[in-house]
Amino acid sequence: MRKNTVITVKSLSQHEDLIIQGGMVDEGLRGAITIPGDKSISHRSLMLGAMAEGETIIHGLLLGEDPRSTAACFRSMGAEISELNTEEVKVKGIGLGRLQEPMDVLDAGNSGTTMRLMLGILASQPGRFFTVTGDSSLRSRPMSRVIKPLLRMGAEIWGRQGNSLAPLAIQGKQLKGIHYQSPIASAQVKSCVMLAGLLAEGKTTVTEPALSRDHSERMLRAFGAEVLVDPEALSVTLSGHPTLKGQTVIVPGDISSAAFWLVAGAIVPGSDLLIQNVGVNPTRTGILEALGQMGADITEENRREVAGEPVSDLRVRHSQLKATTIEGDIIPRLIDEIPILAVAACFATGTTVIKDAEELRVKESDRITVMATQLNNMGAKISERPDGMEITGPVQLKGAEVDSFTDHRIAMSLAIAALLATGDTTIHRAEAASISYPNFVPTLELAIA
Repeated sequence: MRKNTVITVKSLSQHEDLIIQGGMVDEGLRGAITIPGDKSISHRSLMLGAMAEGETIIHGLLLGEDPRSTAACFRSMGAEISELNTEEVKVKGIGLGRLQEPMDVLDAGNSGTTMRLMLGILASQPGRFFTVTGDSSLRSRPMSRVIKPLLRMGAEIWGRQGNSLAPLAIQGKQLKGIHYQSPIASAQVKSCVMLAGLLAEGKTTVTEPALSRDHSERMLRAFGAEVLVDPEALSVTLSGHPTLKGQTVIVPGDISSAAFWLVAGAIVPGSDLLIQNVGVNPTRTGILEALGQMGADITEENRREVAGEPVSDLRVRHSQLKATTIEGDIIPRLIDEIPILAVAACFATGTTVIKDAEELRVKESDRITVMATQLNNMGAKISERPDGMEITGPVQLKGAEVDSFTDHRIAMSLAIAALLATGDTTIHRAEAASISYPNFVPTLELAIA
């Protein structure tokens, strides 16, 4: 046998536990892996397709729960969206400014991207009223970061705790363009304001303290909007009232999903994995830079451009990692990958320090506390910082009962950590992985088979 690791999934009440039994994979992880479509691009293609004139065809859409929430919301506002699949999703748009007032509450599920980006769109629909909610996790996540600039544009929004938490009620208004100096580097904040600017009078500009991912700028431009980017000033400007035209969108693989295999390949002895069709947009490649600083053996192959986005195949082989410090401008470009980077740090020599990542405390869970407590339960040496973690390695992890706290990235990060733990690891509420990576467990089984 190539392995002594066994993976089982069992249902307990309405939750699924992922049990990884046995310990080290004897001969490493091998083979080629195709990852799900990029979640950020999937959301934006559905939203812009719904507001464009004509038909948008999307190939490679992520089939996770989050894009399904986006599709359901825009269907209820009049867009025709075919059944979601990876081969071809057709969106028949209804034109900019023509979204219908829904008959029911819009449910964003667990998706912060759906809620935050959609708020900019809804606030700019004059004369229509909308109510938006989500699951218990999303109802606890801060929305004031997008509501504050929208109010400056003339929006009318009401919510719990001083207009900061969902459920939210929105009265669509004629907005005015503003220049918003965002206090944080956040693609969700920037995208929300830009989407509101589509129907605003004049120009809308967002300036950030550091570069955040630029999928919205690229896609808005592709659909016909006038978007000017000033990289030196860290600003983007959009002109109001463009004509959006339906497009063909090819969604590359999500580098956030690739990150789990990049770390797994780097830490499991004998591994040689090829991760295919990965989007390597430079605003998203902080994970590659951080792992490179740690000494990971990662090479790019077959670099190309697909529908305006750079794409590569990434090969990762096992290597001895060393500690590093992750801080500053790189943080917005790897914020979603920090949970799995924490796992990598457990196997790196020295103390890895993660700073400037306080944003992690208001994700689907408090990812600083959750990753520290769950990995420490497995024998890691992690101390929390207000804005990050300090992780000393290498350590021998041991099997334990751990919990995802219904956070998809926590669930998958703990599964990768369990590959090198001794004994059995049970991950409670592991079904959360389906939010962004429905086939994570079958892919893991194939990689160790």
